[in-house]
Formats: sequence, structure tokens, C-alpha cells
Amino acid sequence: MLLLLSSYKMKSIPVVDLGEAKIDNIITQSSVIHMLAECAGLQWFESWGTRKLSEIGLPLMAPDLIVKVYEEEPVLQAFKLMRKKRIGGVPIVDSSGRKVVGNISIRDVHFLLTAPEIYHDYRSITAKNFSTAVEGYLKTHQEISPFVRGMVICTKNYSIKELIMKLDSEKINRVYVVDDAGNLEGVITLRDIISRLVHEPRGYFGDFFDGVLPLPSDSRV
Repeated sequence: MLLLLSSYKMKSIPVVDLGEAKIDNIITQSSVIHMLAECAGLQWFESWGTRKLSEIGLPLMAPDLIVKVYEEEPVLQAFKLMRKKRIGGVPIVDSSGRKVVGNISIRDVHFLLTAPEIYHDYRSITAKNFSTAVEGYLKTHQEISPFVRGMVICTKNYSIKELIMKLDSEKINRVYVVDDAGNLEGVITLRDIISRLVHEPRGYFGDFFDGVLPLPSDSRV
């Protein structure tokens, strides 16, 4: 299950009752992170959880490979990038391209249609102004969205336990790694954390997946 959610790029896995020929449950990446958070206090978790992110090879992606959008670029560019790169979110960076100033998720696209303050200018509104407008819309209408949140950051000195607790409590799918000056150093997703928990023995699935997942090697889906 962990291999499917990490190495094989699945976001969720159905649990099937073969006898009844029905789906009993769905296991998601988020549910695995929540399960890990509930392991706090157990010896194995506390021992593993004290390790720093840098000690276990996180973040996986180098800063120059991160897909990002500049704050003055049209927000439509952010959604185009997410579609082209098959990713769920991108950081908003300042003009230097180094400092993170916000975050846009693929699920935020509905605000282009539902928020009047946005859809009138949806072709020209910038990523920065889009983020600000969404926050204002939610406050004005006293709505709480699980999808739109302020950006969440950490440093490489975070322990894996601290990161898991943050991801679980904030109910988010990614966190941005920054240095002491606030410069972007990487991004860590739920899949990245799950991949640190499991190793696939050579030939474990045989040729079962050959030709089934024709995704590029650098895909972040």
C-alpha cells in the first residue's frame, strides 16, 4: 500500500472485499500521514521521528527544479503549469524567484468562477492579487475553506515528526522548505514522506505495472 501511494504515484487506494465484490474503504495519502501522527509516543516512531529532514534525504527536489509562479504573473499561468506538469500546487515567489510569498492549489481554481471580485478580471489578475482576493472573499463571506490556507513553511532542521504533525494538523498536502533568510530550498509532499517509510525489493511487483503507468520519470502527480 505504501509503495502504491509513493513510488507508483497513486493518491488513493480502494480496499476491496473480494468475497462481496465491493469497495470497503479508501486509503489516501492524508490518511497515512494521520495514522503516523497518531503513532506519537510509540517507541519506533519517536526513534525515527527525531531524525532531521536533511538526514533522511528531504526535500527530494533541488530548488532549481521546483515549478513556481512569480507573484506578478497571471494566475492563469499557475493553473496552466499545474495542468502541464501534473502537480497539485505551486508556490508563489517574489521577483527574485527565491522567496516564497504564497501558495496556489489546483483546487483553488473554482474561485475564478465563484468569487465576483475575481472572475471579472480572471484573465489578468496576478497570482499575488488572486491569493489576496481569495482571502478577502472568504473573510467577507465568513467561509472557512480547507483548500485555501496561508503558505506553510519549515526548514531542513525540522524533525520528521515535527513535519508530520504540522501536515496533519494543518490538513495540507505540501510544505515549503526555506533557509534562514526565507529563500526557497525545496518542497515536501505527503508522497515524499511516505516514500521514506518503505523500500521496494527488486522485482517485488514483477511485470504487473509494465505499460500501465506511462508517466515521465520526473512526474510529480
